[in-house]
Amino acid sequence: MDVVGQAQTGTGKTAAFAIPLVEKLEEAGFVQALVLVPTRELAVQVSEEINSLKGDKKLRVVPIYGGHSMELQLRWLREGVDIVVGTPGRILDHVKRKSLKLGSVSHLILDEADEMLNMGFIEDVEEILNSVATEKRMLLFSATMPERILDIAKNYMRHYELITLKQQLTTDLTDQIYFEISSSDKFKALCRIIDVEKEFYGLVFCRTKLDVENVANKLMEMGYKAKALHGDISQNQRERILNKFRNKRINVLVATDVAARGIDINNLTHVINYSLPYDPESYVHRIGRTGRAGKEGTAITFVTPEDQRRLHFIKRIAKTNIRREKLPEMEDVIKAKLTRIKREIEDIIESGSHQDYIKMAKELLEENEAEKVLAALLNRSFKDELNKRKYSVVQDVLIEGNGSDNNRRARRKNRTIYKNGKNGWHGF
Repeated sequence: MDVVGQAQTGTGKTAAFAIPLVEKLEEAGFVQALVLVPTRELAVQVSEEINSLKGDKKLRVVPIYGGHSMELQLRWLREGVDIVVGTPGRILDHVKRKSLKLGSVSHLILDEADEMLNMGFIEDVEEILNSVATEKRMLLFSATMPERILDIAKNYMRHYELITLKQQLTTDLTDQIYFEISSSDKFKALCRIIDVEKEFYGLVFCRTKLDVENVANKLMEMGYKAKALHGDISQNQRERILNKFRNKRINVLVATDVAARGIDINNLTHVINYSLPYDPESYVHRIGRTGRAGKEGTAITFVTPEDQRRLHFIKRIAKTNIRREKLPEMEDVIKAKLTRIKREIEDIIESGSHQDYIKMAKELLEENEAEKVLAALLNRSFKDELNKRKYSVVQDVLIEGNGSDNNRRARRKNRTIYKNGKNGWHGF
């Protein structure tokens, strides 16, 4: 019997088809299983997960996707592959070249089928399905079940069973809150949330590519370790950005829904809906990226007055409680920064990296009171970071700026604010 599985992100869909697949298949040297996924990142991720689950079996699993070397993929296919994980466009390219033969495929899996529909790949998927042998086992996994996806099940599957998770869509490990703010205050609110957290590591969702670029650029202008991810970014750039994010060399990733699909990052502390999504399914997908694997996470949504009706609709359909909270005050931010500075100083002492400055410290202490010496050093290092007025003024300038030229003018206009500061513009 074929299977249609409906479940949200992070519920183990990959393992659900990968484990039985590696149990059933034996090394053959030709393509026995095809897994179709919507994005390049997901193709790599799924192939790596299947490889990690195959144990001692000699099954050969490869990812096939656009933006990757065609010559390398042709060599892999000539040498013999048992399981192919790929994106519809590149798979179809190989089928038309006759470098990928699907006549012996016994298992076909459509993963994240609704996202392939959203990204406009569904016609390619149907063309691929028409190239595969009719006698095959087929599994379709999707977070949502729009009519077009159900049509694929009806037209291309034999007898199938629909399996849906009975549990509530949202996870108990995700604390869901929202802030009522105006559109003009969103960026300031985002900065406060990042600053008040002990260790922020999260995804910020915007509705459009332009919004993603603007928010990410403003964050970087203020010295945050942030990057943008959207559909216009090349594959090489995407992979570099994701590697930096996974390794926590950046801790804020600003993305569109489509660009973020297929990104599986562990230990995210926050998901922030900078823009409220249009539908409950998208909301559930977004927040499902935190509060996973037994670890707690926080989902924060910015809600403008115009968003109120849509927020109530999402709460009702998703059957979830999103409670209203008050935005952190500037005093909360400064308090959090002070705590962070104290912790960083204690870490330096514990690591012993302060040893080169012992001699100077002794000289200063012989001539001055200890408290005054330490206070002066803190002032020299963190004056701009702990100055509420300066922090707020530059945020306001960046919010008013609209594009890189305006931001450059804003920096020139406000440079006097930092003329006595050690760290200059990036002193936050």
